[in-house]
Order: sequence, then structure tokens, then C-alpha cells
Amino acid sequence: MEYVITGSNIRKKFKGFALDIPQLQIPQGFATALIGENGAGKTTLLNILSGIRLDYKGEIQYFAQKSRIDDAGVRDRIGYTGPGNYYLPHWTIKQVEDANRLLFTRFQPESYRNLCRELAIPMDMGKEARNLSDGNRMKLMLAAVLSRDTELLILDEPASPLDPLMRDKLCDMIREYLVSREGERSVFFSTHNVADMENVTDYAIVMEQGQIVEQGFVEDLKEKYVLVKGDAEYIDQAAPILVTQTRSRFGFEGICLAGRLDELAGMNVAVETPTLSQICVAVMKTHSQLQF
Repeated sequence: MEYVITGSNIRKKFKGFALDIPQLQIPQGFATALIGENGAGKTTLLNILSGIRLDYKGEIQYFAQKSRIDDAGVRDRIGYTGPGNYYLPHWTIKQVEDANRLLFTRFQPESYRNLCRELAIPMDMGKEARNLSDGNRMKLMLAAVLSRDTELLILDEPASPLDPLMRDKLCDMIREYLVSREGERSVFFSTHNVADMENVTDYAIVMEQGQIVEQGFVEDLKEKYVLVKGDAEYIDQAAPILVTQTRSRFGFEGICLAGRLDELAGMNVAVETPTLSQICVAVMKTHSQLQF
């Protein structure tokens, strides 16, 4: 398998927090989701990978040529969107177009305007970014980054400010981006909206407390973990076997490693395929500082 990003011994220390990733491999040609609770280190990692943050230790290489972020032409092949004031607040929609035209040789102004119309962004080219809603600001970022001829998108929480309909549209746009050059383009995005983004996620990486605690192709993860449901009389007996367990007076439900299913023999459990969201929540619970 080829990887669009490979990293080793990526470390960044803050007061009270440390990002520590011995090995990172983002598969080429797929949409990879970075999942974790607030403060897990997702934005720090994405800032490092996009070249925004350079004060880290470790090695990171891009594309099959093993390029580095500062090598000639590499940044032009990578598209990035992030939270906060991504564009200066007083920039107009036209100035966003002008800035991208100057900064990126692969930017296509006509595509930008078409995407603005497609995403129902107000087409007043003099409208300032600060006067757009949070959702429309994100749509503006997406219109600009998708108007460039890139091979890798790094998107930090692109779905967060979007309404459900636009999240569905975002999934379509990511899939279209990948299919347009099958196997050559890749997307790496962070998300809290796992359920909404599951249908576009091929590979998932779960982070907790600055470390990768689980990863794999979604279909493989759904074979590694199973959802089990059982009667109330077996709640205590099943608990030590399960990764997580939710109890009610009627019975229990939980995520179990498929390799431990035999230990539930005789408890009359029903076995189902879990969603990616259920798997990720279970994994995060086992590593979170939150108490359950």
C-alpha cells in the first residue's frame, strides 16, 4: 500500500499536554477521518501536517516521492482549511479569490465562482467574510480549496459549522474529489460528527491524549469489534469481557472485541455490526480522562 503521508516520532510538548506519535501512515487514495474528543491533539497534528506549525520534533514525508513540506511545489499540491479566522475578517469574497489566485498557481477562478453558486454562498463579491455565517464561511473555504488542482486535502473540522444538508453535500464533494483521479487524491479530515461523516470515511484514526489509540480501514474495524446486546441477568457477568457497556433495567448493550465473543457463550447475546461512531466512542471511553 502507498501512503500520502508518512511520519515517525512526531512530538510536540505543551504545558500539561504532549503529542507523541511514533508512527503515522495516511493511506493514499482514500478519505481518512481523525477522531477524538476535545483536547486530544487533532488540531495540533493537522497544523503540523499542513506546515502551519513547524516547532515539532520528528520526520514527515509527503507523496510517493517522499517529499517534505518545504520542498518546491509541495504546498501547492496540498489544500488546507482550518477553524477560526482562516481569512482576514475584512476580506471580501472577491479578495478571497484574488488572494488564492496570487498564492496558488493551480487555483481556478471560474471553478471558485461556480462552487460559490453551487454551495449557495451569497454572490455579493463585496461581502466581507466576517458578515457571513459560520456555515457560509466554511463553505467559502471549501469553495476556494476545491478550486485548486491539489492531490491532498487536510481539513480541520470541516463539518462542525455545517447544517445536516450541507454535511451530506460535503461528503459528496469529498467523494467526487477522490473519484476524479482515482487513487491519486487523498483526504485527511478531523471530525466530531462521526455519524454524519461515516459514509465518506474509508480509514479512521482515533486519538486520545496526544496518542493514536486505534486505526484501520472502517470495514476492518467493523470486523474487529462487534455490538452485543443481552439480558439484564447477565449484566455483571458480561461487563469484564466488553470494551464498554451501557446498562438498563431491561438488559445491556456494549462493544466487544470479536476475538472475545466466545467468552460470552451461554449468555444468549445478540450480535450486530456496530457503526463507526459506536466503535470510536467505545475506544475513546477506554482511554479518556472522563469518568463513566
